[in-house]
Amino acid sequence: QVQLVESGGGLVQAGGSLRLSCAASGRTFGSVAMGWFRQAPEKEREFVAQVNWQGSTYYTDSVKGRFTIAEGNAKNTVYLQMDSLKPKDTAVYYCYADSPNRTWGQGARVNVFS
Repeated sequence: QVQLVESGGGLVQAGGSLRLSCAASGRTFGSVAMGWFRQAPEKEREFVAQVNWQGSTYYTDSVKGRFTIAEGNAKNTVYLQMDSLKPKDTAVYYCYADSPNRTWGQGARVNVFS
């Protein structure tokens, strides 16, 4: 079983940056992808970004050019670098790992104020 621990959320002014981290432990062998979803208040959870085992990355349109997802050297950590943050990026960000069943992290709160 895989466990995910997230860190790096917080409060930031619009235009600023934050970096989220997600560390996986447990049965991470065979992980095929890791990524992030987010859920804003009173909204559905939505896909943000993913990196797969081949290193290919995918982003939702609203974050392209501003967010960057990357794996750590140990391949059991994934980062989400968020630049040029906007108030509409305010949400709880959830890390996930597909290994192959999906496991979720506990969530990291990001609050962007104008």
